[in-house]
Amino acid sequence: MQNRPDAQETQEIETNAPLMRNISDTALWVAFYRALESERPDAHFQDHLARTLAGERGERIVRGMPKGAAFSWPMVVRTVILDEFIMHAVTSDDVDTVLNLAAGLDARPYRLKLPSTLKWIEVDLPDILDYKQERLAGEKAVCEQEIVKLDLSNVEARRELFARVGATSKRTLVVSEGLLIYLKPEEVGTLAADLHAQESFRWWLIDIIRPEILKRMEKTWGRRVAEANAPFRFAPAESTEFFRPFGWREREFRSLMEESHRLKREMPMGWLWRFMERLQPPSRREKFRRMGGCALLERES
Repeated sequence: MQNRPDAQETQEIETNAPLMRNISDTALWVAFYRALESERPDAHFQDHLARTLAGERGERIVRGMPKGAAFSWPMVVRTVILDEFIMHAVTSDDVDTVLNLAAGLDARPYRLKLPSTLKWIEVDLPDILDYKQERLAGEKAVCEQEIVKLDLSNVEARRELFARVGATSKRTLVVSEGLLIYLKPEEVGTLAADLHAQESFRWWLIDIIRPEILKRMEKTWGRRVAEANAPFRFAPAESTEFFRPFGWREREFRSLMEESHRLKREMPMGWLWRFMERLQPPSRREKFRRMGGCALLERES
């Protein structure tokens, strides 16, 4: 069994153990970024549970990562974009079920103004969901919530889950925030096919980067995530076209660079990136735009 996120903290300090032990620790990392944003006077969202979920360990991970605090911006921007996509889906597209894969420490069922009739299904490894339930004891989700403790690498088990959800829902939005980057391309393809097999799975919300950004991330954080057996893997050069053979087409793409400027959460020297982009021919500008972002995929027949 994997170590619990809150276990053996004192021992780690004394023995200089790896900053992150396993892939579940990445959820603590991201939760602390949400806590930092929530505590700003100009915060774009209020995740009142983020610091509770991140705990001391989440803060220690961010402080210990190279450029950890400085690189909160893409996580914050990603959170805002996905919040907006999700709220539009449940209010305008009549989504009745959200299937959140690798849900981690996401607190959206507690903080977004979701319809009480919406069903929100959280799927992740048992250890991280046990930890989450302990930390959120006494909290109540605003919608109907189901917790599914499942290793998504277990293909047969996840197919059984998808079939059950597909049979009981009419218009499902699948969310896989922060998941695909840790999978091999062939694993992403198999997951895409499994999701497409359910006719009621109408939309799929993902985050995606290009190979150039993957290389930068590997240089900055590669050793740390490799220690946790969670190397960065998925960054298709063809962007969302990767998903076409599996029955998914892009409905909307939002660029992290563009959205960070809109939200005033740009990376250091972000103005220089925007200047360089304007100097490029149209084809190169689109490549710059798609270095990283979030995409809403729509199921094709």
